[in-house]
Amino acid sequence: MTAGSWAYDGYDPAQERLREALCTLGNGCFATRGALPECDADDVHYPGTYVAGCYNRLVSRVAGRRVENEDMVNLPNWLPLRFRLADGPWLTPDTATVLAHHQVLHLDSGLLERRTRYGLGDGRSLTVRQQRIVHMADAHLAALRTEFTAEGFAADFEVEAAIDGGVTNAGVRRYRDLEGRHLTHVHSGTAAPGTVWLRCRTRTSDIRVGMATRLSGDKAAGAVTTRQEHPRAVQEMRLRLEPGRTVTIDKTAALHTSRDPAISDPLRAAIDRVGAAPGFEELLESHLTAWDQLWRRADIDVPGEPGRILRLHLFHVLQTLSPHTADLDVGVPARGLHGEAYRGHVFWDELFVLPYLNLHFPEVSRALLRYRHRRLEQSCSAARAIGRRGAMYPWQSGSDGREETQRLHLNPRSGRWLPDHSHLQRHVGSAVAYNVWQYCEASGDAEFLHTKGAEMLLQIARFWADSASWDEHLGRHRILGVMGPDEYHDAYPDADRPGLDDNAYTNVTAAWVLTRALEALDILPEPRRRELVERTGLDGGELEQWEDVSRTLYVPFHDGVISQFEGYGDLAELDWAGYRERYGDVRRLDRILEAEGDTVNRYKASKQGDVLMLGYLFSPAELQWLFGRLGHHLDEEIWSRTVDHYIARTSHGSTLSGLVHGWVLARARRAEAWTFVQEALRGDIADLQGGTTGEGVHLGAMAGTLDLVQRGLTGMETREGALWLDPVPVPELSSYGFAIRYRGHWGVRLRMEHSRVEIAVPRSDRSPIDVRLADRDVCVQPGETCHLVLPD
Repeated sequence: MTAGSWAYDGYDPAQERLREALCTLGNGCFATRGALPECDADDVHYPGTYVAGCYNRLVSRVAGRRVENEDMVNLPNWLPLRFRLADGPWLTPDTATVLAHHQVLHLDSGLLERRTRYGLGDGRSLTVRQQRIVHMADAHLAALRTEFTAEGFAADFEVEAAIDGGVTNAGVRRYRDLEGRHLTHVHSGTAAPGTVWLRCRTRTSDIRVGMATRLSGDKAAGAVTTRQEHPRAVQEMRLRLEPGRTVTIDKTAALHTSRDPAISDPLRAAIDRVGAAPGFEELLESHLTAWDQLWRRADIDVPGEPGRILRLHLFHVLQTLSPHTADLDVGVPARGLHGEAYRGHVFWDELFVLPYLNLHFPEVSRALLRYRHRRLEQSCSAARAIGRRGAMYPWQSGSDGREETQRLHLNPRSGRWLPDHSHLQRHVGSAVAYNVWQYCEASGDAEFLHTKGAEMLLQIARFWADSASWDEHLGRHRILGVMGPDEYHDAYPDADRPGLDDNAYTNVTAAWVLTRALEALDILPEPRRRELVERTGLDGGELEQWEDVSRTLYVPFHDGVISQFEGYGDLAELDWAGYRERYGDVRRLDRILEAEGDTVNRYKASKQGDVLMLGYLFSPAELQWLFGRLGHHLDEEIWSRTVDHYIARTSHGSTLSGLVHGWVLARARRAEAWTFVQEALRGDIADLQGGTTGEGVHLGAMAGTLDLVQRGLTGMETREGALWLDPVPVPELSSYGFAIRYRGHWGVRLRMEHSRVEIAVPRSDRSPIDVRLADRDVCVQPGETCHLVLPD
């Protein structure tokens, strides 16, 4: 296995779901899981094809209640291609003898290759080699090449290819009690010799889907026949296998939906596209060119095993959010386009994804922020519904921006359906605002900041100011009845209503949003500021309120550390050693305690970084400034005690947790940072969350590990029109490099070597780049390479 590939040897049914997720191929518009084409969906395999932004809403009966859920739809399966000796049983790894099986994901080329050698008895064997692409240049095409080689026999052979419209959403076991049949009006037919089509639509969102496949073979292959076998369109081919001679069959697929621009009918577009598509070799050539261009813009040079994993992470980020995504109305699906976990919803994971994209594909970041802007009015309506002004973004978003968070969730350990209060995580609005600001600082996109960005900042700030209530006793503003990022704590022990008061992360980020919104309004061109004030009814009294709230929000402390929320210090300590001894893996401590009849709300125990998220978002200097603005002293000693307190009480029940802790520890307790960095790197490849990766990768954690190298270890900040660097010397990763796109400069290369940094700016007509370090400022001209020795 090389840095440019990811390989699996041997067939292991228990690992198949994980491999299918990690071998998913996509292009930012749609993706297909890495399932074997000869295998149907069952308890081992789960082929799935997902189009970005394609959702459907269904109603289920759960625990005696009517529950409505919106899901990213599993679309018709274009993969099916099965084979057998004439009139014999179909060959699959689950029903036939497997002599050898090897699967390789070629990261450099976006190509999935498999070789399987089936034993047929009496010294006979059949080798099947397949190459698969989801085209990165033409975002509506995919192709599968299959080569059959007989060893020790000659025989007639049958191949059956199909488009399967009978698929459902059944890829997540705990959702299987929910309605999952999203497709209706399935029809199929034949378009031209060797080409079949299938059309359908989603049941409530009424998205029309058109798919067409073309089957062709080399000279040794026979003619293609077709039949319609509802809900499948089927193609058959008979051929003659001779010993040692390879027969090749190509299947090309085209996929369109009614959400696509510049088409009139998705079925006609799919038929036309597959008809005009070139052969496999030519498709592969243009596909490779597109991937080469992506790697040049985004590649990261990190040595050893960490570098290999980072390339896999980058590969999956690019497959979910490619330059094609810039043309779509979609957000960041938390589990990529790789499976059905979280129902394909958009959470706050963009907070971990956009900082990386900003410095490589700012056009994609802008498109993802426009997804949020298009749903600004929906968020304002949600705020009005609870008596608030401004915009209250949903914790889970889908097609139209309404709150998609489920109100019940299943604890698989106890089998009980429980109330879900995670919609109280109002801090998602602060994540949107943070990404607006970070994007504009990195790209220099003043037009976006002055228009859509300012509108979002204003309405999110307005929500926070209106959510803050004055407490005469404290002499401070408070934000009551929320949940923080921790997610374990959703209420006080024995409380009759959900919600917590003064979550430190929520209050500090709200203060930051209010401060940045005031700054953005101050720098707006006067005509634009006047427009915004007129449209929103903003007045001087409201701005004075924002200023006041931004300086007086309450941040609780206990025992000399920042409290996760008011009252946290009164909670009981958990017997961590006892629970680890009894259960081993306590990542999902909440489920363990609930199954015991207890609740994590009683304990000082966190699922993931909450207070420590502040150290992830803000540099030490900015965090001290924020606390100082709020009237609190935060020095290194207090922060270090805070870090120690929460590290000892966190179960890491989220893949984001290791990332956040590694990032924070790189500056607070450097010797322990690498343990958590490794946890973040291995989260998906080792499936550390116990079976969850097979339901879809954790895209935020994958992008976050890339950003850990890009911004975390370099201490890179983009602010005040300059690149700020404050590198952290982590012994396990002292040499690395990457290229970024910064304020119109393409391919700015940074190379860190122990105590030195090299910055190379390509020739262009752009202005010089100001680089600021702790002890000096440097101006790097286009066409210049600068070598800097870092201070000790």
